[in-house]
This record gives sequence, C-alpha cells and structure tokens, in this order.
Amino acid sequence: MNAPLTLAYSPCPNDTYVFAALANGLLPDAPQVHVVLEDVETLNAAAETGTHALTKVSYGAIPYLTERYSILRSGGALGRGCGPLLVARSQIASGLGALAGARVAIPGERTTAYLLLRLALAEFRAGEIVPVPMRFDSIVPAVASHEVAAGLIIHESRFTYEEHGLVSLLDLGAWWERATGMPIPLGAILARRDLGAERSRAVDAAVRRSLAFARAHEHAVMGYVREHAFEMSEPVMRKHIALYVNEFTDDVGDAGMRAVRELFDRASRAGLLPAAAEPRFL
Repeated sequence: MNAPLTLAYSPCPNDTYVFAALANGLLPDAPQVHVVLEDVETLNAAAETGTHALTKVSYGAIPYLTERYSILRSGGALGRGCGPLLVARSQIASGLGALAGARVAIPGERTTAYLLLRLALAEFRAGEIVPVPMRFDSIVPAVASHEVAAGLIIHESRFTYEEHGLVSLLDLGAWWERATGMPIPLGAILARRDLGAERSRAVDAAVRRSLAFARAHEHAVMGYVREHAFEMSEPVMRKHIALYVNEFTDDVGDAGMRAVRELFDRASRAGLLPAAAEPRFL
C-alpha cells in the first residue's frame, strides 16, 4: 500500500470545506493523506523545496514551481467578486500615489494578492510602496493600530475590516475584472511531479469527490471547518465558503486557465514574473 501523501492547505473555511471529506477518511477508495495546515505564504515557501506532495499555493508563486509541481484542475480558488482589497484607516484624497514610499502590510511576497497590487500600482503610476510581509490575519490590526499606512487583505478579512474602522482604497478583483473581463485566479492545488500522472489524477478526482461530499453532506464536514476557522462568526464563515467555493473549485475549466495565462502574461511583461511563465495543468 502506498504511504499517505502529505496534503497541505490553509485553515481557511474554503479549503477545509473542500478537503474535509478527504482529510477525514470519508471517501471510499480515495488516496490516503496526511494533512498539514499552514498560512498560504508558508505553503508558498515550502513548495520551493518540494516539502509537500500535494499543496495549496498562490498563483503568484506557481511560475517558480513548475519544474517540481503540476497544477490540479480541482480544489483551487478562482472567481468573481472575490479579489484582495487594499484597505486603510481613511480614504486618500490625492489617490494611491500618496502611498508611494509608505509601509503597506502584505500577506506575503509570493502571494497573488501582492502580484496584483504591483500590477495595479504600475498601471496607476502610483509609485513604489514599502511592503511589510505578515500573516494575513495580522494585517487588519496592523492598519488599525497605525503600524502601517495601509494593508492588503485576503480571506475572511474582506468581511470584517469595516468593523475595525477601515475603508477600501482599491478592490483588486474589481480592477482585474474590469481590465480583463476574466475571473481572478487566486490559488491552486499542486501535485509534485514525482507522484506520476496516474496518481496525481487519482488525487484530482478525489478532491472533486471531497467537494461533492461536502455539498451533499454539510452536517458531516462543518464541524471540521469550524474547528479551524479562527473563531470567526458562523455568518462570516458561510459567506467565505459561498464566495470562494464555486464552479472553478470543481474544475478550473478553459475560462480559468485563460485567466491564469493572462495573469502570468501581464506580470511577465511588467517584469514581475519570469519571462514566458507558463502554467502547467495536469
């Protein structure tokens, strides 16, 4: 029997919802997995050395990982109306250019959020910021406490930042959709190439089955989701799942793959990703 595969993903509700059935042995004949829960930027860094056989990563990190990993078609995070937000304590009357040289909290240098922000700032000719990497759940408190001038928020923070007196300066998802007409690619599940194509496809199918199980039997998976949900309220947790778990989670599809290629092409032309970066789907 094959040893369990290490499967690494974030403790955010969209990931735990998708993987609950697979992680907890609720799928007959599915590959056995050993789960590791980490912040996405920690996962991005671990993927550079191939630490995990299966791992969630940011699309912004994938161009540096293609020699070691393939992208699964299922389990990823793409969509509309779900992009990162740039937030601050108040609106900036003079525009984003006022942030030039300012300290801005980001959820990681290889995150898709930071890649999108750099693309947008270049388009607006807003100047360079001073990025301050920190865990995604530390960003809102850092902005509210004046530790940084602004913050780039992802995950559930988009549902709670207003409770801390913050305002949105830029919705990067809306900016991306206006610029491209495409869904925004945020994160994907990767399979290490040494697993081989057959085993990787079996995992891809199991991820899709795990999501189908969650949708059909929410009572059996929501306890696992709540256990890892950073004590967020039930309504926020439900909004999070509803926003980030969608048709692209089942299968990235042609529209999703086009969006990923568009992101890589734009970032390559801007000198923000390696030249000719090409996503390699399973």
